[in-house]
Parts: sequence; structure tokens; C-alpha cells
Amino acid sequence: MSVLVYTESEQGKFKKVAFEVASYARAVADQLGTSVTAISINAEDPSILGAYGVTKVLNITDEKLSAFNAKSYANVINQAADEQGSKVVIVSSSADSKYLAPLLAIALKAGYASNVVAAPSSISPFTVKRTAFTNKAFNETSISTDIKLIGVSKNAFGLKENETEAEVTNYSPSIPENGVHVESVDKATDKVTIADAEIVISGGRGLKGPENWGMIEDLAEVLGAATACSKPVSDLGWRPHGEHVGQTGKPVASNLYIAIGISGAIQHLAGINASKVKLVINTDPEAPFFKAADYGVVGDAFEVVPALIEKLKAFKAQNA
Repeated sequence: MSVLVYTESEQGKFKKVAFEVASYARAVADQLGTSVTAISINAEDPSILGAYGVTKVLNITDEKLSAFNAKSYANVINQAADEQGSKVVIVSSSADSKYLAPLLAIALKAGYASNVVAAPSSISPFTVKRTAFTNKAFNETSISTDIKLIGVSKNAFGLKENETEAEVTNYSPSIPENGVHVESVDKATDKVTIADAEIVISGGRGLKGPENWGMIEDLAEVLGAATACSKPVSDLGWRPHGEHVGQTGKPVASNLYIAIGISGAIQHLAGINASKVKLVINTDPEAPFFKAADYGVVGDAFEVVPALIEKLKAFKAQNA
């Protein structure tokens, strides 16, 4: 009857969301008076999940699951939930988990609540708080099905250390052929990804051309941030479409989002609204982004950003 949580990993390393959903699962388990069982797929050190309250890890090592496939992963999690008798299953709200969650909900016959931002306010009825209207509001959702499936919103619950000795058990579920064969996967490994970044630096058409993108990357390097861009920038071919953030691109829920030379179209604001602190740098004081931002700098990015980089470098040097 333990709470079951799927902990995402990539290239053998757990993603930050894995620790956040484990922390959330521990909070739910405490309310239910039970324990937390985690599913780990091809991770190098599953025992570290114990630091976030996981008491048991079902460790799967299988080449068939080396590349993410929603159908296969949902099948595996469904088998584990059935064997463990879990009534609450928890995943993240990452792109991968949003693909597998509907398939898992059907297999489990579970009510699914996505974008959950807090531990249940009630266990009977099982009620959770979710974001709504592209993060402009919240709602309270009650799940009445026997099994509940929860998708935890990124950077909402946070990491809660709860040192526990995790029992790691090798788990070998049946993995049917899914008809998909992945030949190769090319990924950038030298940069912080938008999905995992605490800070995202995003540039728009105000940068005037791709040749000026160096200062975005310089600022990102100083802050340990991911780089992103607005839709017009990716449409113009200045930056890869994989860096396009907004409602029609990748959603962002970082702790700090810095927009440089971005006016703030409604679609862009909808996609980054979940970020906790938003800073905008723009020459136009009437730019819509200033109404949504927590902090604003009216100025020329070509003057403000280099000065900011130098100040940050000096600060880091003094506090090294």
C-alpha cells in the first residue's frame, strides 16, 4: 500500500524533478501513514533517493528502456503499482511524464491531476491544489477514483531532505515490444537544460541578430543558467527551436527568468508565468513584459548586460 513514485533519470543521473517528486511522495505517505516506493530506470545510484524519504527502490536495468517511450514506461509503472498495491502514484509534470501520465491513468483506471503545487489539503476526499489558466489561477481538485495519479509541477513543492535508508531491489517487469526502435540520440551535454535550470536567460529580437547572442551565453555561464529565446528569434533562425520558450514552445518554471530584449507577447508570458521571479531588460518602458515582471530595467541591453556580467564576476570573485 506504499505510495509509488516514478523518478526520472537521464544518462544514469537522476533529474532534479526526481528528488522533488520523491519529496512530495514522502509528504503524501506521511499523511496516509505509509511508506514510499520509487521506480528507478537505468540510474547509476538509486540509493540516493533515500535522502528524500524513499524507503524502497524498484531498480530496473534494461537496455530496452534506455530511450524514453511513453507506452513502455507507463506499462512498467502500471505493473509496479499493481504489485505494490499502490493507491497513489506520483510522477512529475515534465514533458516525458505528461506523455506517459494519460496512458498510465487509463491502465490504472486512475483519476489524474496534473500541475499539482502542494501536498493534499485533504485525504478524504483526496484533494490537491493545481494551477489553472496557464498559471494565472489555482483550483482545488478532488479525486474520487480508487487509485490516484498525481503530476507534481516543477519547482512548486521543492526539495525536502528526509534521510531514510532506501532498500534497493532489482526489479524485472515484462517489457513487450512497442514497435519503436531508436537508432541514436544526440544531446547537448555541456549546457544546463531549460527543463532542469534554476535560472533561464532568454533573448528576443531586441538583440538585433544572432551575432550578438554571445552576451546571453556569457551571462548564462556566470549564473549557471540555461539559455532560451522568444518565438520570433527561433522563427528567424537565430537560435534552435529547442530553445524557444512560451506557450507554443517549452514551458518554463524556473526560480529566476531573465528576459532580454523581449517585448512580452501574451503567448510568451503564458509559457513562463510559472517562474517565481521574472526580470526584464528592455529599452521600451511600455513593453507588456514590464506589467508581468517582478523587476524591470529600462535600458539598452548592449550596455546593461555587459555591466551586469562584470558586476556578477566581481561579486563571485570576492565571495569565492
